Amino acid sequence: MPEEGEYYGKHGEPRKFDPSFKGPIHNRGCTDIVCCILFVLAILAYFAVGILAWSQGDPRKVIYPTDSRGQFCGQAGTPQEKKPLLFYFNIMKCASPMVLLEFQCPTTQICVEKCPDRFMTLIKAHSNKNDFDYYKNYCDQSVTNSMSVPDILRFRLCPAMLTPSTPFTRRCFPALGQKGGVIVVGNNSKFDDGSGTMKDAKDLVAGVKNATVAIEARQTMMKIFEDYTHSWYWILIGLVIATLTSLLFIILLRFLAGIMVWVMIALVIVVIGYGIFHCYMEYAALKEQPGANVTLQQLGFQTDLAVYLQIQQTWLAFMIILVIVEVIIILLLIFLRKRLLIAIALIKEASRAIGHVMCSLFYPLFTFLLLAIVIAYWAVTAVFLSTSNEPIYKVFNDTPCEFSREVCNPGNYSTSAMKAQCPDTQCLFAFYGGETVYHKYLIGLQFYNVFLFFWCANFVTALGQMTLAGAFASYYWAFVKPDDMPAFPVFSALGRSLRYHTGTLAFGSLILSIIQIIRVLLEYLDHKLKVAQNKFAKFLLCCLKCCFWCLEKFIKFLNRNAYIMVAIYGKNFCTSARDAFFLLMRNMIRVAVLDKVTDFLLFLGKLLIVGLVGVFAFFFFSGRVKAFENTAPNLHYYWVPILTVVIGSYLIAHGFFSVYSMCVDTLFLCFCEDLERNDGSAARPYYMSPTLHEVLWKNKADGDDLRLKRQQTEEDRSL
Repeated sequence: MPEEGEYYGKHGEPRKFDPSFKGPIHNRGCTDIVCCILFVLAILAYFAVGILAWSQGDPRKVIYPTDSRGQFCGQAGTPQEKKPLLFYFNIMKCASPMVLLEFQCPTTQICVEKCPDRFMTLIKAHSNKNDFDYYKNYCDQSVTNSMSVPDILRFRLCPAMLTPSTPFTRRCFPALGQKGGVIVVGNNSKFDDGSGTMKDAKDLVAGVKNATVAIEARQTMMKIFEDYTHSWYWILIGLVIATLTSLLFIILLRFLAGIMVWVMIALVIVVIGYGIFHCYMEYAALKEQPGANVTLQQLGFQTDLAVYLQIQQTWLAFMIILVIVEVIIILLLIFLRKRLLIAIALIKEASRAIGHVMCSLFYPLFTFLLLAIVIAYWAVTAVFLSTSNEPIYKVFNDTPCEFSREVCNPGNYSTSAMKAQCPDTQCLFAFYGGETVYHKYLIGLQFYNVFLFFWCANFVTALGQMTLAGAFASYYWAFVKPDDMPAFPVFSALGRSLRYHTGTLAFGSLILSIIQIIRVLLEYLDHKLKVAQNKFAKFLLCCLKCCFWCLEKFIKFLNRNAYIMVAIYGKNFCTSARDAFFLLMRNMIRVAVLDKVTDFLLFLGKLLIVGLVGVFAFFFFSGRVKAFENTAPNLHYYWVPILTVVIGSYLIAHGFFSVYSMCVDTLFLCFCEDLERNDGSAARPYYMSPTLHEVLWKNKADGDDLRLKRQQTEEDRSL
């Protein structure tokens, strides 16, 4: 009679007893060969895309500013090597709304060694040799002392004026400031525009604002990069602390699983409770601060996130979130209190398995290395693909012209018909693009790059899951542990996975990658439809996003269990996925109340490690503890290293605990198989430990009886 939760018949037939089955099958054949060949061809094509991108791309386009001739400012080995800054002839033309659309000011731009530091007009400078020699640093190289001012201005070889400027993201912008409530440039509120007309310094504001719209993000990124250069060693120390804490936690789980789980639960509640208390104290302290009652909506987006910490509403939001999390965890613990003991026993059994396969704890480092290679290859290829366009030059005009914004050739523009009909126009660099065959397929190559990134990343993750599953299955199906286990279970499982099941891994990861790329496309459509007013389209898109999110979660669950079955029996992906699904359905109640409760406890462990390291990082980098005031680095945004440490700590903790999670899932599936194959008799003994049988079978007498039978069987085998 099957146990409660076991449904035979419609969910497949149970496993039959096989006296020759001794764990993961070694005599197996290759599976899903077609998908293996497809994956190899896709990887070869991916290498071809990378080679093509590296041969056509030019990362200098995103590193160096480009002048009106398409030359890179500050690039080593070029005439512009000692001229790293970009100078605008007339910054006020950047106030045109077209700048926000084309990201290019309709004025001549040249590379200069340093920004001008004084007011000067071309007319006045031309009458003094020393002044004109200084002025020529901001003119075309063809300018000579013998040329007249009208000719220089007519051919746009020099700016009509110079204003004191400061470098900003390798570009020269007027040194605007405030003096007595009046906007000034340099120290003056007015300046000569080069034609003898005096203008207010505030007239420069619009041009500077539009010229910096496209590079504000770059400024923030430069500050973040600078923060990393000042704090990288402290970040590494934080990650080392997270690694040691995770490793210590895993070792303690090995010997004190029951105590550690209860300590972990208590510490999680205490850490979150302290977070609630801290948020309340910050909220109360800001009541007396003027301006702290501004709402987040009124404040708007700020690149310096420290500004938000000066607002009451921020701490109130943090406090509400932490209270909700605390209440959810406490309620879950109350409702699952009867299942916690069973989950703890399952963790104890996983600890014993990991104790016999200790090298499995370090396997995530190999997975991280492979993922780092995949991510680096994708990022480098994406950068080279995005910079593989040719420079495009367009006609920029001051007076009405029918050729305005049309593509032009700077090499022969002075003698072209466009110049003849519109003599006041210029042929200036606009952006990087192109209409060649290669560039027409550029979007497709970028899409292929993203898709292969998902496929390779999922393949690496799947390889880790199958390898660990094979190692822990070797432990479970060893009747006498560890004597019946292979010498190197992790390496043996890794070798079987790569030799026989590369196609299966590619098949499972391909299905998951297709779903993920569809989700990316849905997010892209959602971004494009934000300005649309079609509520039905938005509702439909929202439903599709929700459905594919659920589908992705289900496929991940199915793939994970399919890889366990492949690691044991060596069958193809579809057969293994079916067998795993039916086996879980025949043990539905056990899956719902045991496996997922264990996942919840392991998640609390990750949460605890992240919380402890995150609190330490917050007090260190924010300088709120006097002992660290002189030790912590001076940063623009102290949240940068804090977030890095928190995210890194989670990834590290997830890497260690993923071994436990995979071990629990493997042991659980093997336990369900063991119940179907064997009956505990001398002829068909269980492979499970007496403790695991006692906990999952809920019968202590059976557990004691199983101990006696196993002892007798081991004695018989030794004889």
